[in-house]
Amino acid sequence: MDKPEKLAILGNRVREIRISKGFTQTELANIIGKDHPSINKLENGKVNPSYIFLLEVAEGLNVNIKDFFI
Repeated sequence: MDKPEKLAILGNRVREIRISKGFTQTELANIIGKDHPSINKLENGKVNPSYIFLLEVAEGLNVNIKDFFI
C-alpha cells in the first residue's frame, strides 16, 4: 500500500465518522477553527495531516484519534 492509498483510507474514515455524527464539512471546520478546504483535503486524501490536526478533528467529532485507524 502506497502513501496516497493510506491517506485516502484515513480520509474516508474521517468522512464516515463525520457523516455518522451528522456534520457537514463546513460545520466540522467551524467547530475546530479551520476552513472548509482543510477538511475537504483531509477527507480526499490530498494532505498528510499533522498529529495536532488529527487531534483537533477527533476532538471536534468527539471521538478518540484511534477511531480514525480502525
